[in-house]
Amino acid sequence: MISARPELLAPAGSPEALTAALRCGADAVYLGAKQFSARANAENFDADGMKAAADACHLAGARLYLAVNTLIFDSEFSALDALLETAAAVGADGCIVQDLGAAVYMHRRLPTLRLHASTQLTIHTPAGVQLAKQAGFRRIVTARELSRGQLAAVCREAARCEIEVEAFVHGAHCMCVSGQCFMSAAMGGRSANRGCCAQPCRLPFSADDSRRGACALSLKDLSLVTHLSEMCEIGVHSLKIEGRMKRPEYVAAAVTACRDALDGRPPALDTLRAVFSRSGFTDGYFTGSRADMFGTRQKEDVTAAQTVLAPLRESYRKPRKTACLRAHYTLRADEPAALTVSDGLGHSVTVRGEIPQRAETRPTALPQLTQSFSKLGDTIYNAGEVTAETGDGLMLPAAALNAMRREAAAEMDACIIRANTPVHRLMPAPPLPAAWQTAPQPEFRLQIRRLGQLRELGSFADRIAWLLLPLPLAEEALAQSPFPASRCILLAPRFVCDEEKIAQMLENARALGYRHLGVQQPGDLALGRRLGFTLHGTLGMHAANSLACAALADLGLTDLLLSPELSRRELPASPVPAGIFAYGRLPLMLTRNCPVKAQVGCAKCRHMLTDRRGAAVYTDCTRCTEAPDYAELFNSAAVWLADRPEAYVRAGYALLAMTDETPERVREIAAAYLDGVPCSKPERYTRGLVLS
Repeated sequence: MISARPELLAPAGSPEALTAALRCGADAVYLGAKQFSARANAENFDADGMKAAADACHLAGARLYLAVNTLIFDSEFSALDALLETAAAVGADGCIVQDLGAAVYMHRRLPTLRLHASTQLTIHTPAGVQLAKQAGFRRIVTARELSRGQLAAVCREAARCEIEVEAFVHGAHCMCVSGQCFMSAAMGGRSANRGCCAQPCRLPFSADDSRRGACALSLKDLSLVTHLSEMCEIGVHSLKIEGRMKRPEYVAAAVTACRDALDGRPPALDTLRAVFSRSGFTDGYFTGSRADMFGTRQKEDVTAAQTVLAPLRESYRKPRKTACLRAHYTLRADEPAALTVSDGLGHSVTVRGEIPQRAETRPTALPQLTQSFSKLGDTIYNAGEVTAETGDGLMLPAAALNAMRREAAAEMDACIIRANTPVHRLMPAPPLPAAWQTAPQPEFRLQIRRLGQLRELGSFADRIAWLLLPLPLAEEALAQSPFPASRCILLAPRFVCDEEKIAQMLENARALGYRHLGVQQPGDLALGRRLGFTLHGTLGMHAANSLACAALADLGLTDLLLSPELSRRELPASPVPAGIFAYGRLPLMLTRNCPVKAQVGCAKCRHMLTDRRGAAVYTDCTRCTEAPDYAELFNSAAVWLADRPEAYVRAGYALLAMTDETPERVREIAAAYLDGVPCSKPERYTRGLVLS
């Protein structure tokens, strides 16, 4: 049995799933409303449903967290405000939030509500913990891709910062690091960051032409049930189960397995696998053994569930008995009978019943009162000690005793719910900036992946304001790049495996004269500020609304890149220059597990995955250590706006992002954007969402 009791946090995509979670032993549940939920296709909860859910949680002594974990546009803050009023009214215990602008709004509007930084914020380093603390979060939900050692480092920093850590212990593994996926939005217009992921990654993708039906982007589900004691020892406060899109029986199985493991009983792992798996489970990220992490849902996985569904439904058919009630009856002549019940935790209620009658045969005595009170049935209560103060020769009919017992149980329910329900204070709604700030003329910035891409740039280098340069190229660039260090924005890895190593690389770069850092994830902001860099926002920070722009500026950014999921109708105001992604293959995924390496090996890498329609997804890895730290997948169609300058002419700057372009092609693109020189469009291109 684990001594320091962590929170066991379960998903609730529907009322029945919530019931399963609570009755199988969850300490808290998280659910979504009809808007702003990263699982928009779950059943989710309206205002009445949230009230019922909150009451059920608080009766069970559990907490209710509302998932408001999508990006929010300026036009949607009135709807967010209505949701906050509901959250206050029902007594939500906290909100899980992705959007920094939404977090600012919620903190000002509802300062008594705890805010948890969603895994969509990609917090995975000690510096990321520091940023979350500064932004006002009380808890962080870590990235799923952390090893045991990386998670321990995050927990140590969290303890120092007095902020809680929540980590996933069971459920689906996204191929992409959460919050960094644009695949569904780019391929089908259904944004994962807006709650509408269509899971295109589960479709066939292959790096091997002979295996076109393979699913190279589908991982097995995560399961760390056998590692819960380790997670508790390193300081994880909340153990989270994924699954708001899953059936209630799945929730029951996962909660039961985790509850058993935490309480020292052997978990039913066979049942857990039978109810849902993709060719089994993996703990590869946590343990560092990533050789066998890929899997898909097979026929035998589906059929296995049929054998366990009925017993699992039975496991949550009745409420758990979580409290023991003592009862004291008072029966006096000519006075309504009274029943006082208490649970030993400070909760006590008294109800009145009928006036006792004169007994014609047998008066009501303690054995009869004890028997009547024991029939607590489908409540959360067991019957404890029963005492009585009864007058001579008095009786109450069984129906009257039953009515008093039922009323006392209901009143005790209400008492416990009141005691466990937070009382919130609504403040005036903060205003949003009124208008999109225009620039006299946008500047251009160029992002490269290899120094050779600058070879043919020529005089265009003098007209490009900034070069975005991968950090590992910093020293080499001093001799080979036409851009001086003073006009370079360094890009640290988007996923940091060794923060101390990255900090040392940045310090070395600063000694070489570099002074500017691109912020690709929250940790960059805290780390770069500590090292004295001027900070510039990039794609990974999701500037999707005016309050997010203002929040990022307050945290230290001197400019930022707007979310590529914004249309021209939704462009927000920003207190600092705000750029547009004007050219390039949008990064679809950031993954710790290279699909090309897993399928054909690095030696046969052609930097391409092919989807079921034959479209090629460019794939490249990033190395800051001897082994690749992560891989990035880029859209087969490049954003192309050279012939539509109205899309970016009002922006603070236009970003031209290169992936596999040749030096000659880089020069052609620069000429097209800077001088309007006719240039052949990419073979496959998209206008992105900015022109919609």
